[in-house]
Amino acid sequence: MATPARPRRRADAERSIARIVSAAREVLGRDPGASIDEIVTAAGVGRMTLYGHFPNRAALVEAALADAIREGEEVLAAVELGGDARAAMARLLAPSWSLVAESAKLLAAAEELLPAARIRELHGKSAVRVEDLIRRGQRQGVFRTDLPTDWLVNVVHYVLNGAAEESRAGRLPPGDAPAVVIATIESVLAPPH
Repeated sequence: MATPARPRRRADAERSIARIVSAAREVLGRDPGASIDEIVTAAGVGRMTLYGHFPNRAALVEAALADAIREGEEVLAAVELGGDARAAMARLLAPSWSLVAESAKLLAAAEELLPAARIRELHGKSAVRVEDLIRRGQRQGVFRTDLPTDWLVNVVHYVLNGAAEESRAGRLPPGDAPAVVIATIESVLAPPH
């Protein structure tokens, strides 16, 4: 009889973890400085339950960011990246902008607690996707080759994050942001004349 209880506890724990991570994404997505008490209230669990799964705030924030990135990867993996690299980049940037804007405050919470290297590691698939696309565009002759590819990948991410910051500050209307991001990146990646 002890054997059936173990899977039930594991399933209960998984549901608790999912509730806590979801609540952390929601609460920190509104306020990067939100307290643990606000997160446990939103999750409908106690502090002991939260700390039973996440030993500290950094571990919880990392789990929330990883979950947001995983969900975003599902969206980005569905983007058609074949054909002309410029057109593919434009198709990739629009949903990328939306995902960055949605999780900008969560990222701000993570930047307060996690090493930059860990945040880059969590974004690894996204960076590889952009790098592969830039390299393909360079081979096609539509993207510049005079600057390091790693730098160009970082510039794409800087522009996406900058647009999210400008939008949060009210200086860039969210509806205008995708076109602004695409135009900016196209100009950065264009080969010099």
